[in-house]
Amino acid sequence: MAKWQGKDGSERANYQMFITELCDVLGVPRPEPAHHDQRENPYVFERRVRMAFGDGNDTSCFLDCYRRDAFVLEAKKVRAAPHTQGFQTAMLGARQQAENYARALPQSEGRPPFLIVIDVGHVIELYAEFSRSGGTYTPFPDTRSHRIALADLAQPQVRERLRKVWMAPMSLDPARLSAEVTRDVAAKLAEVARSLEDAGHPSEQVAAFLTRALFCMFAEDVALLPRDSFRTLLERHIDEPDALQRQLRVLWRDMDTGDYNGALNAQLLRFNGKIFKGHAQDGYVLPLSKPQIRLLLRAAQADWTAVEPAIFGTLLERALNPTERHALGAHYTPRAYVERLVLPTVIEPLRAQWADAQAAALLLASEAQALQHPLDAKGKPKAPTAKQVSQAAKAMNEARATVRQFHHQLCTVRVLDPACGSGNFLYVTLEHLKRLEGEVLNQLHDLGDTQSKLGLEGETVTPKQLLGIELNQRAAALAELVLWIGHLQWHIRTQGAASVAEPVVHDFGNIEHRDAVLACDGQEPALDAAGHALTRWDGVTHKPHPVTGLPVPDEAAQTPQWRYLNPRPAAWPQADYIVGNPPFIGASTMRAALGDGYVEALRAAWPGVPDSADFVMHWWDHAATLTRQGAVRQFGLITTNSLRQTFNRRVIEAHLSDGKAPLHLRFAVPDHPWVDSAAGAAVRIAMSVGAAGTGEGRLLSVSSETAGEHDEVAVALTGQTGVVHADLRVGANVAGAVALRANMGISNRGHELGSAGFIVTPDEAAALGLGREPGLERHIRAYRNGRDLMAEPRGVMVIDLFGLDADAVRNRYPAIYQWLHDRVKPERDVNRMASVRESWWLHRRLRGDMRQQLANLPRYIATVETTKHRVFQFLDANVLPDNMLIAIALDDALPLAVLSSTVHGEWALATGGTLEDRPRYNKTRCFETFPFPADDTGFDPASPLADTLRARAEAIDAHRKRVLASTEGQAVGLTLTGLYNVLEALRAGRALSPKEKQHHDAGLAGVLLSLHTELDAAVLQAYGWADLGEVPGGHSAGSTGGDSSEGQLSARQAWTDALLGRLVALNARRAAEEATGTVRWLRPAFQDPAQRAAAATQSALPLATVAPSAAGSGTDAAGRDTPDGGAALEASEGPEAADAAEAAASSQGAGAQRARQPWPAELPEQMRAVADALQASPSPLSEAQLAERFTGRGPWKKRLPQILDTLTALGRAQATRQGAAAAWRGA
Repeated sequence: MAKWQGKDGSERANYQMFITELCDVLGVPRPEPAHHDQRENPYVFERRVRMAFGDGNDTSCFLDCYRRDAFVLEAKKVRAAPHTQGFQTAMLGARQQAENYARALPQSEGRPPFLIVIDVGHVIELYAEFSRSGGTYTPFPDTRSHRIALADLAQPQVRERLRKVWMAPMSLDPARLSAEVTRDVAAKLAEVARSLEDAGHPSEQVAAFLTRALFCMFAEDVALLPRDSFRTLLERHIDEPDALQRQLRVLWRDMDTGDYNGALNAQLLRFNGKIFKGHAQDGYVLPLSKPQIRLLLRAAQADWTAVEPAIFGTLLERALNPTERHALGAHYTPRAYVERLVLPTVIEPLRAQWADAQAAALLLASEAQALQHPLDAKGKPKAPTAKQVSQAAKAMNEARATVRQFHHQLCTVRVLDPACGSGNFLYVTLEHLKRLEGEVLNQLHDLGDTQSKLGLEGETVTPKQLLGIELNQRAAALAELVLWIGHLQWHIRTQGAASVAEPVVHDFGNIEHRDAVLACDGQEPALDAAGHALTRWDGVTHKPHPVTGLPVPDEAAQTPQWRYLNPRPAAWPQADYIVGNPPFIGASTMRAALGDGYVEALRAAWPGVPDSADFVMHWWDHAATLTRQGAVRQFGLITTNSLRQTFNRRVIEAHLSDGKAPLHLRFAVPDHPWVDSAAGAAVRIAMSVGAAGTGEGRLLSVSSETAGEHDEVAVALTGQTGVVHADLRVGANVAGAVALRANMGISNRGHELGSAGFIVTPDEAAALGLGREPGLERHIRAYRNGRDLMAEPRGVMVIDLFGLDADAVRNRYPAIYQWLHDRVKPERDVNRMASVRESWWLHRRLRGDMRQQLANLPRYIATVETTKHRVFQFLDANVLPDNMLIAIALDDALPLAVLSSTVHGEWALATGGTLEDRPRYNKTRCFETFPFPADDTGFDPASPLADTLRARAEAIDAHRKRVLASTEGQAVGLTLTGLYNVLEALRAGRALSPKEKQHHDAGLAGVLLSLHTELDAAVLQAYGWADLGEVPGGHSAGSTGGDSSEGQLSARQAWTDALLGRLVALNARRAAEEATGTVRWLRPAFQDPAQRAAAATQSALPLATVAPSAAGSGTDAAGRDTPDGGAALEASEGPEAADAAEAAASSQGAGAQRARQPWPAELPEQMRAVADALQASPSPLSEAQLAERFTGRGPWKKRLPQILDTLTALGRAQATRQGAAAAWRGA
């Protein structure tokens, strides 16, 4: 420290020596010698990165010091004195530069958790972003202590903090530090709760009692109650439970009112709020046994200052809820996941506004300093004039007013979580608002302003700004508790306990206990025509069947059905931002979860949301509507990752495509791991952030998932920028592709049985008469599902009595009648649909369309609806497909060739949804929109090329079936999934595992790879797109592989983007032609009405069927395809398939005249306007060129130089040259 004190040499001369000696002081390794290959430079000085600019150019930049997975370090030697405006501006600029460098690092390395900014020999500043997903780096550990002076290195705790930044940076994440403490606390409270419930106390009273107790435990640990006073009270009365009960009632009454308490011998603060109300009521204080007091004392002995509010609410809700307590040790949603949505939704827009306000304030402060310290013509200081002194004071006052104005905005912003649960999203938002407020107040202090005691009587960020709606009463109460504990933690950590004003807790009414999507004037029991109350099976209770012993629904377990009076959408309180995680209930399970009456009322209240959309889409639709209307600035919601599927996506498309007031997606993650808050189960979700207007957004994709600490999944992300479409993709708008008539009426999901009782083994089929009873072979047939095709075949059969009534079944096949009567009928008896109950011997959906489509075909094409690898194959016509297979009624190998190619595989990945992390083939989106090669692409189906395609498809199909059936294949357990895992590894150049080597040899994977490669080349030739070249290495067609290198993925993405763009254009061209009557049918003899009428070659079906049509293709309640067009025992919850409409392509001409925009009136907006103009420009702009972008009155141009200088100093612009003239580009 003595060596470096007062050294004023340049940064370049001294910084490496300073950092090296700092490493020695900290006891960490010094930076290593650098290699030419930057991938070999994990810890070096002068690490080179390529910095891309908004104008499309890039340049090499050098990081002063870099340690992979730890930090980017930017060193400066600031000439200005500490606490001057020049020093503050220089350090802010260095921080922004370091953040820009962190964003420029290769995606494979990820962003480090820390930025270090050093004023050599003087100051070290720390900034952290522990989610490592692109969020803003904030002062660490807080705004009061992130700046470390050189003399502070004498403190061991400071050196240890810096040592961990070098060696174990993620160990400093506060969420990780407190997660274990929080788990332990929740487990102890669960034990107390279980004991009290076992003693006969209602769970609601137990929850309220323990909530009051735990708040006391927190209060004494943060000195809002006398230290250890609550623990002492428990210890003192372990042997006097009755006395403790009386003392607790008095204590909580005194905490509510702020009176003197004799038991604690102290004057208490007035806590107020809801927590301690109702002290005279029964059950307010529960009688405790001696063991229960000891359990409570164990919980009180935990360190409540270290509790993490972001997860405390979830764990506490599980602890206090008897039905969820089993999940207490399960996963919880990591804070980093919550931040991944909260930051882009709420915090980043506010920080962008703060950056503008701060830049404006620093510009004004710089002008004030120049006026106070003027220079003469020779550049020497001179005394300011009285006018200059006055102007300087005015400029400084304006600087402070600018910061105060933003602070006021920050303290009045309102954030709504309309499904807040126990408050984790609201708490994380609150903490980030407090962090930002700390930076604002620091800036205000640096400008010479101070603020009085930051209690609730002053203007400060408080829980009042965090609004919530929650249906679960216990969770709503916990949300308030979590917010106040988090707020008080932060306040005491930064200001001290003495600064807390009374009342400590306010009842702001900011958390509402009610339904967030449905309002009504009341509800009454639903009645039938005779006036009897309607009930339904509760969906849970079972009993053993008297014959089979299998569990069947207990018809005696009934729950009432309700009718909702005047149902309507629920209103939401006014808010600036909306963020949250609505419940995960799929369309197909809504009735079971919510009841028929609720679902009917919901759909009546929300006619614009498709019946087959997930429950969460009611939240999404309402938030999007409010945003488009201007009532909300931005919203961000968690949904299941089925957001991209047809009927969920339709909700999004309606908002994105609105011609008058469109919405655009500012941020999205299409598929991300998540944790269900109640059960702790791992699920897959999507994140989406919407804002009004049109524009580009940021799309993040999960590139890898690894097991982290405390069982959470650590996620690495890669990003793209561009227009984010409704299917959460950037690039070609495949979501805008429309269904083509040429492909309609020949694809369907397979048989939906509605009961496993229809499935039999071959032995069971023989016992039922197969092989003995004439004609039974038409009603017991081979049956295949996705597992049968992709994994190990079950070899099962299915009973299919299509065309027979119950009397016919009983008379002809009595054994089958009894089999179904015992196994299927008990389930059908409790079905809400009369047609399903009454026709219990038939499949739930009759699949009339599909039966007609497949009639007289010797074989058909099938693919599994949800699978890792998109594989198409021929199935014999005698095989009935399960509803998780897509059956395509074509027996020609030519369409099989195209479907098996990478061309269709990429289309299917882009247009289909996902289930968890597996691609889903929605035939309405994947097949019916796909443009096959035809004469307009130069392809002749009778050409030698067509013969080649057929031959390759037949060879691939035969090869797979041969190796799977071979002795070698069966010996090693070869499956199609295993075979295509090997194929994927071969394409990626990845070394095979021992098991994969066995599959490679038994499956002759090299032969299969060569066949697919030749097929891909031939299909591209059929489209006339041979110029795209060979498919780059990486995942197989239609699969989601993760074995490719970063370079392979980049090349593959570029190839795929080009392919999809051409397919989208071809789809639009075909749709336009079809509108004029030109249809290129895939199976004209069956599809073309004229040819079908002329050539009646289809055999009659046992029951009436419908002609194939667009109306025969729909989507069921789960958002999956349905074919019957009404020929189903149970009606589809969803409407018919989306109407075909031509996708409108829009583009901006490169040479279009840019409209001049008005010059903003306020300085912060001027800062934003100039920064945006530089960022949007395709080339650097001179001052004159920049001025031409705006129009205004008065001497507004005079301030442009100062604005440009300030933006450059803050790292938001980069100075360059345009010939001999100075120019600037966006940084």
